[in-house]
Amino acid sequence: MSDTPKGAFIQRDKLTYAVVPRTPMGMVTPEILENIARVTKKYGIPIIKITSGQRFALVGMNPEIVDSVWNDLGLEVGPAVELCVHYVQACPGTAVCKFGIQDSLGLADKIEKMFVGKDMPAKVKFGFSGCPNNCGEGYVRDFGAFGKKAGWTVTFGGNSGSRPRIGTVLAEGLNEDQVIELAQKCFDFYAANGKPKERTARFIDRIGIEEFKKAVLG
Repeated sequence: MSDTPKGAFIQRDKLTYAVVPRTPMGMVTPEILENIARVTKKYGIPIIKITSGQRFALVGMNPEIVDSVWNDLGLEVGPAVELCVHYVQACPGTAVCKFGIQDSLGLADKIEKMFVGKDMPAKVKFGFSGCPNNCGEGYVRDFGAFGKKAGWTVTFGGNSGSRPRIGTVLAEGLNEDQVIELAQKCFDFYAANGKPKERTARFIDRIGIEEFKKAVLG
């Protein structure tokens, strides 16, 4: 049985832990921010780091306080090291941005509720942008979509890690329902055929993009 506290992961010093509360699409309220500040002060947590996935990492806590921290935060665990869907990143889209063409937050919220925490061969990240400027970084996420006037352009197999890969465009001019349907097909196929710890970028490198397109697009 693992001694790792639930929802936490070990740090460089091999003594302290970090937790990442789930903050869908990076959206928070004043109450959430105030409570994070209150909890970090109460337990003397030394570091709060905003991550690349639009989340807060609370870093440097002893294992015996982790359960109490989660209880006081009142937030769900944001997967950070597990082999599953970690997060859905999104720009403001048509909610507030003058460049927004499509509702990136609305689509990302639907995807977030469907996929985050779902088991996969490796960690998976989504990125959604309301326009071709791609502030949601979909081209370097496992699954991405960005808005144009004609609809959504969908990409798959992106990675910003040590072996970066620009996601391949799978389809253009899709509506929301079609993006969701395609995402389901992509990850059903990847989950069934990916090797353990094989990210989507390496999966596409191995099987070939044409084989993948044939499987998910028909």
